[in-house]
Amino acid sequence: MIRRGRPAGPRTIGLVCAVAAAGALLSGCGSSGSDTASPQKSAAPSRAVPATAASLNADQAQRQALVPKAKVDYGQALKAAIAAVPSSEAIAAELKGTPGSPYWSTVVATTDGTAYAVRVDAVSGKAQKPQPQSDDPDDKQELAARLGKATVTAQQAAQTATEKTKGTVTTIELGDADHGNDTVAWTVGVVTTDDWNETTYEIDATNRKVLWMHLDQD
Repeated sequence: MIRRGRPAGPRTIGLVCAVAAAGALLSGCGSSGSDTASPQKSAAPSRAVPATAASLNADQAQRQALVPKAKVDYGQALKAAIAAVPSSEAIAAELKGTPGSPYWSTVVATTDGTAYAVRVDAVSGKAQKPQPQSDDPDDKQELAARLGKATVTAQQAAQTATEKTKGTVTTIELGDADHGNDTVAWTVGVVTTDDWNETTYEIDATNRKVLWMHLDQD
């Protein structure tokens, strides 16, 4: 049992003085019980501080420079891309570019598996002309099947990820789950703006279950 708040008696002070004499660490101790030890100042509690520019690695510095410049988020970018391709669904979005010219690289697809790349200005939200992707029948069939299985939307997957890690979604993509088993999943990247790390989640596209997560501190 640990006892707290018990005053120091003569025996305690005598022991302190013996240690002081041996190590020359303390001075002026008396044998009288009226002497008291000087109170020690408690250390101030440590506080988490935001990462400074000098402490950031290259990837963190790039995120710090780019992410705040995007005035349009992933959801708005996908909405603009879907509007540019009627009857399409969201497949992917990634924040790219430079701090002076940030943009979202998005992909949307129609139910037959025809995919279109749409670049969306991350400041104005304006979508450029959609660019058709692969016409390979196998690719289209695979994408159509993936869309048919996915019941979780991009927004729902992003919400699941940001409930786990508060931050800004910078990447999201629908694909096959890493562990296989014919499962479709959303991969979502979330950047935290206090340290500029990125946490990636793989989320089952049928039930919103988190399949795995990875914290990138490099």
